Amino acid sequence: MASLNVGNLGEYLREQRNAAQLSLRQLADAAGVSNPYLSQIERGLRKPSAEVLQQVAKALRISAETLYVRAGILDEREREELETRAVILADPSINERQKNVLLQIYDSFRRENGFVPETDETDETDTADEADETPGADDALKADATKDDNPHS
Repeated sequence: MASLNVGNLGEYLREQRNAAQLSLRQLADAAGVSNPYLSQIERGLRKPSAEVLQQVAKALRISAETLYVRAGILDEREREELETRAVILADPSINERQKNVLLQIYDSFRRENGFVPETDETDETDTADEADETPGADDALKADATKDDNPHS
């Protein structure tokens, strides 16, 4: 069987598995795939689906987006944007409204620099940005920061 062109996905998976000190069988069990199938992925003989990559990433405790890029499913720029969004959304130190404001500002800067956001929220974000132009969102963030700094309010 000829090797498929899946970049260096298999080699990367093997490195990550070894770094996690997992055997091929242990990773296969943790990811819910068969041992032979995982072996074929590592050797570049099979191209896994995004779902399988997500399961493997979860078992390895690494970013699924990184595996998607290595498998050619996702573009590097898309991965960076998704990871930035994920970090903002996962931050427990800010509330949901603050997260939305940060994402609007992020989208605004990306548009300013020639990148168009790839999310479904683009239309909502465009409307919000046109209505209050990012400084309004900036003021909301400052107001929240001031309120959070004063525990007596």
